[in-house]
Amino acid sequence: MAVRGAIQLRPFMWEMIPDYRLGHMSGRSSGFRDSWLAQRAAVMAGSGGCCAEVYSCIFDYNTPRIALIKSRKVGLLNRVIQLLILAYVIGWVFVWEKGYQDFDSVVSSVTLKVKGVAVTNTSDLGYRIWDVADYVLPAQQENAFFVMTNLILTPNQTQGRCPELPDTSTVCISDQNCTLDYVGTHSNGVQTGRCVAYDKSVKTCEVKAWCPVENDTTVPKPAFLRAAENFTVLIKNNIWYPKFNFSKRNILQNISAEYLKNCVYDREKHPFCPIFRLGSLVEEAGESFKDMAVLGGVMGIQISWNCDLDKKHTYCVPKYSIRRLDNREFDHNVSPGYNFR
Repeated sequence: MAVRGAIQLRPFMWEMIPDYRLGHMSGRSSGFRDSWLAQRAAVMAGSGGCCAEVYSCIFDYNTPRIALIKSRKVGLLNRVIQLLILAYVIGWVFVWEKGYQDFDSVVSSVTLKVKGVAVTNTSDLGYRIWDVADYVLPAQQENAFFVMTNLILTPNQTQGRCPELPDTSTVCISDQNCTLDYVGTHSNGVQTGRCVAYDKSVKTCEVKAWCPVENDTTVPKPAFLRAAENFTVLIKNNIWYPKFNFSKRNILQNISAEYLKNCVYDREKHPFCPIFRLGSLVEEAGESFKDMAVLGGVMGIQISWNCDLDKKHTYCVPKYSIRRLDNREFDHNVSPGYNFR
C-alpha cells in the first residue's frame, strides 16, 4: 500500500513527516522510521548523554524483586538470625561493651602521710620514743612510703682498724692470707694486710673501716619496731579525666572531718575510708605482719577508678586492692624481704 507524505531534506538528518490521515503505514516505511529513530537517539546520546544520566538518577526509581517463600523452616531460620543479630547489637555492643560511649585514661596523683608512735627500751639505746621522723625513710617518695620495722644496731662506731667479720674469704692463719688494700664484694672495709684475732678462736684479716664492723648474721626476732603494726597511713588520691574535664578524689564528698579522724579502712564496714592500718594491710594480702616485719617486704596498694559518667558522679568511687609484691618462695628463700644499710 502506498504511503502519502512529504520528504524534506535537512542537513545531517533525515526526517519523514507522515500523513496521519491514513489508518496505517506499510512495513517498509515502519522499518525506515525505526532506523531514523535509532540514528536520532545516537546523535542525542553523543551530545547529551551526561544530562540523560543525571536525569535518570534523579527521576527514575528502581525496586528490587521480592520472592515470597512459603516455608516454616526458612521463615523460622530467618527470624532466628535476625534475633541473634539484634541481640548482639543491643546486648553486647550497647549494654555490655557500651559501644556508644567514649573512653579516656585517668591522670592521677598520690600523696601519703604516715602516723604512729613506738616505744623501745634496750641496753644499747635505753628508753626511746620513735616517731614518723625516725622510722619513715626518706620522708617523701613518689607514690610510695617506707616504714622501718626492724634494725641491727652497731653502736659506738668510729673509723679505724679492726678485724673483719669472719667468712670464707676473710678467715686467716697468718699475714700471708691477707692482701694489702684488697676490697672484696662483701667487705666492710679495706684490708691492711695483717691477720688479727677476731675472738679467742678465730682470726680474720684486719680492715680499715667503721669499727666495730656490723654483724648482720643475726637479725632481731621479734622485730625491733613490731609496734609499727598499729601505724596508719592516709592515702590521698586525686584523679582527672582530661577528655571529659572530670576530676575527683578518694576522700569522697560524704566524708566529714570527724569521720576521717576516727575511721580505718575495712572492706566491709568502711570501704571508702582512705586511712589504712599497716597490720590490716598485710593481713588483707594474706600475710602475717609479725613475720614480714622481721626481714621486711614490699606491699602494693592498687586504687581502681572505673567511672561511668552516664550515671551520677556519686557512683564514681575508688576500689582498693592489696597484695604483697615480693612473693616469698618457701622452697627457695634466698635473700628474702627488703632491707638497706
